[in-house]
Amino acid sequence: MPTLQFKGKNIIWNHHLSVPYHTLDEVAELNFQPEKADGNLIIEGDNLIALKALLPHYAGKVKCIYIDPPYNTGNEGWIYNDNVNSPLMKEWFGKEVGKDDLTRHDKWLCMMVPRLKLLRELLADDGVIFISIDDNEIHNLREICDEIFPNAFTTEFIWEKKKKPSFLKKSVGTRNDYILCYIKNPDKAFPFSIGMTEKGKKIPINNAGNGISIIKFDEETVIFDMDDQKILPQDMSEGNIITRLLDEVIIENGVNKNCFRLEGEWRYGQEMINKIIDNEEQITISKIPFRPNHIRDHIDNKKMSNFLTRVHYKMETNEDATEQIRELFGKDVFKNPKPIKLLKTIIKCVTYNMYDPIILDSFAGSGTTMHAVMELNKEDGGRRQCILVQMPEATPKEPDKNICQDITRERVKRAIEKYGYDAGFRYLRVGIPIDAETLLSGELPTYRQFADYVYYLCTGESLKDKQAVDEKTYYVGKHGSAVIYLVYKQNFEELTHLALNLPLAEDIIDRHPQKRLIIYAPACFLEDDYMREKAIEFVGIPYNLFRRTGE
Repeated sequence: MPTLQFKGKNIIWNHHLSVPYHTLDEVAELNFQPEKADGNLIIEGDNLIALKALLPHYAGKVKCIYIDPPYNTGNEGWIYNDNVNSPLMKEWFGKEVGKDDLTRHDKWLCMMVPRLKLLRELLADDGVIFISIDDNEIHNLREICDEIFPNAFTTEFIWEKKKKPSFLKKSVGTRNDYILCYIKNPDKAFPFSIGMTEKGKKIPINNAGNGISIIKFDEETVIFDMDDQKILPQDMSEGNIITRLLDEVIIENGVNKNCFRLEGEWRYGQEMINKIIDNEEQITISKIPFRPNHIRDHIDNKKMSNFLTRVHYKMETNEDATEQIRELFGKDVFKNPKPIKLLKTIIKCVTYNMYDPIILDSFAGSGTTMHAVMELNKEDGGRRQCILVQMPEATPKEPDKNICQDITRERVKRAIEKYGYDAGFRYLRVGIPIDAETLLSGELPTYRQFADYVYYLCTGESLKDKQAVDEKTYYVGKHGSAVIYLVYKQNFEELTHLALNLPLAEDIIDRHPQKRLIIYAPACFLEDDYMREKAIEFVGIPYNLFRRTGE
């Protein structure tokens, strides 16, 4: 498979592995109706760090990801600031990426790659990722996604973002953006749908020769004379498929009064169509091309089109999105927000058959994604959970700027209050890294935070039974035939005296006889022969916590 080459690729390709895990600390005063949060989280912080911090909790669990990254137009003022240990990339730090920057595409790709790799780890096996983009980076994004999500490309949605075209370009006025879509595991592909089939008009059957009776017709795609109540003879071809309606179809009181003839290709033969009719099921005739669809009332999902336009789905535009923000804030507070219906449509089309899927947006912006999730839940009674990640985006000129708190959080809070959503959220902030320097300085994560981390480190999965974690006995959880323990205290002085010793080992063995034991601890005072006999695997808590550097 061809691969995309860019400056810094060999440095950045596995950078996500070197990003340390961080804690996610709850900011209680910024929660809103946390008793109704039901999994809804707003996370303040760098999204690369936040995504890595989410892995111990959500790896392989997220059903739907939507992101709206910088389009790299040269007018957005974004800065490459990932902490990569490379002289090349350190030269990029702290500088806005403008139109005249000859490396702006390289920088954008270096920013996107580690985030896409972490997003893939968070996706469920049948999870779907949607990525908004425009002409500036669509070609690069498609190529890099094809490498990160091999053979997983699903479609490229075309979104009509403007009611009138933009004539900023000299040649062509543009009015659309794109949304690239990938399913993590192509073998798990399923129909994207935003609705079920509906019962059409019941029409008596007249079968003769090549005649195929109409059960339902689509007025928008077939030329239908409303005054004379008839469908006119017409060419219904598309591409190489030739289909013609040769006779008028006369409709009186919803009933077709004559048989008609078709010339060309269609999916079912007359025998199959007669069976469908005998079962009082339905057939739809549409203009392009005539391929009768087997319609079963409220059983089949109507498959999605990749055209997200005002004609196809009465889709909202950027103008609508701006007005939605004004309704909540009374003024414009965010540039180029996405409209609610766009997010509702793409989220619904992959979660229509699920009760409580997890939705993630790591470029949350104005918070449209969580707003859309709450609106969907109100409409269909679902319990979708939503996680938003947004940076404060403070600058030397605006040191107090905090988009996450002042716009993302505030928008969701106001939406809940204005539209009566039975929902809430918890507000988290990216905390300390779980690495040697931080831990040896005495900044320690809570037991629960560290337990999540070591479980994921040990198993590659998130901890399922969090209620069973017991700090007093050091129990973390089970994985297959193994039992995992963490001997740890959130107090450096206590921690320096903790160790896996014989009394503790015997206590653990009594609770889990004949089990493989994986025990994390600062030190171990057991003999190797004893540990082999008792199937104990000791893992020293990283960074030799029991011994300070220089002491």
